[in-house]
Amino acid sequence: MSEVLKAKASRSRTLKSVLSGVAVLGVSALVLSACAAPAATPSSGPREDLTLKIGTILPQSGTLAFLGPPEEAGVALAVKDINDAKLGIKVDVEYRDSGDTTTDTATVSVTDLLSLNVSAIVGAASSGVSKTVIDQITGAGVVEFSPANTSIDFTDYADNGLYWRTAPSDVLQGEVLGNLIADDGIQNLGVIELNDSYGTGLTKKLTETFEAAGGKVVASPLFNTGETVFTTQISEVLAAKPDAIALVTFDEANVIVPALRGAGYTGPLYFVDGNLHDYSATFAPGTLTGSKGTLPGLDTAKLGDFTDNLLKINPDLEDFSYAAESYDAVVLIALAALAANSTDGKDIASKLQEVSGGSGDGKKATDFASAAQIILDGGVVDYDGYSGPITFDENGDPTEATIGIYEYQDDNTYKRIN
Repeated sequence: MSEVLKAKASRSRTLKSVLSGVAVLGVSALVLSACAAPAATPSSGPREDLTLKIGTILPQSGTLAFLGPPEEAGVALAVKDINDAKLGIKVDVEYRDSGDTTTDTATVSVTDLLSLNVSAIVGAASSGVSKTVIDQITGAGVVEFSPANTSIDFTDYADNGLYWRTAPSDVLQGEVLGNLIADDGIQNLGVIELNDSYGTGLTKKLTETFEAAGGKVVASPLFNTGETVFTTQISEVLAAKPDAIALVTFDEANVIVPALRGAGYTGPLYFVDGNLHDYSATFAPGTLTGSKGTLPGLDTAKLGDFTDNLLKINPDLEDFSYAAESYDAVVLIALAALAANSTDGKDIASKLQEVSGGSGDGKKATDFASAAQIILDGGVVDYDGYSGPITFDENGDPTEATIGIYEYQDDNTYKRIN
């Protein structure tokens, strides 16, 4: 499958895919939950400029640390654009580390941020990490907004309407990856999967899709975050004689890939958003030639001024994964605060679906300044950002998303092919 897969949520709660040309996926919100908060009424009386305090728990350390720089750059660029616009709201941001699930870094960071009276927290990147702090954040009446969580579990999580994400559920990525592998002619697939809500959820959907297309997953050994030796998993997969191996991991791929090659495996590898990045300085040339992977989001490299401006924030950026989703998360939070005329977390949450266009009406805007002006003029905005149309459903999930397909070159860098 070599086309962009676009997902749109349907009212009928059914799942349907068209697997030729451009695939359009009708996706339900899976299970309706009571997570949608009632709409807030903007404060009456004259409007005063708002000061919005937000925090971040993005990975400065741990197994997803490579995602931290682009995500934090996306946040910083959004804050700059919002503050430069001078349109009724100023954003102050506090950056903290999320770590990974082997530590309590995220809990410590969230406790600190809540003590600073933030209205919203952007993060975590890891679904497993978000699972450890979501109750702490939403229980405090604060918005949690992840730019990268893809676990299916969050769709119907009891979050009181306070959890949102710009990354699509792995229902979508699993379908795209499963069909990609099948379309490549693979019959027998091995999977090495991370044993957390992200890894098992993505592998489940990948397996369902691949086997529905006529293939067979012949082995799918698990490993836990923090493991550094994968001899058992590799032996189990290779014993099943797969035609290809999918790695549903985070940066454990840095160890698994050379171990697989060292064990004599020369076949194709498939990567996912948790490990799709530049390995040119890590592996010998040719290690990944022809291997492929999937990553939610538009092709950031083709977004021109956006990537140029990210590099002004952080000139050392080499990876732009989830930068656009992080940028849009901050912009949407600010627009929701403007629409509610409030920096209270629950008021912000009550307007997030509306400003994304999820209420079914609103005037289109593709930058903060024009979107904010629509609100200040008394209108309803429908913001479409660098990560795509977004358009939240009642569960806080984006109902429109693009999954990119990438292929590794001889130098172990990756290039978008759809």
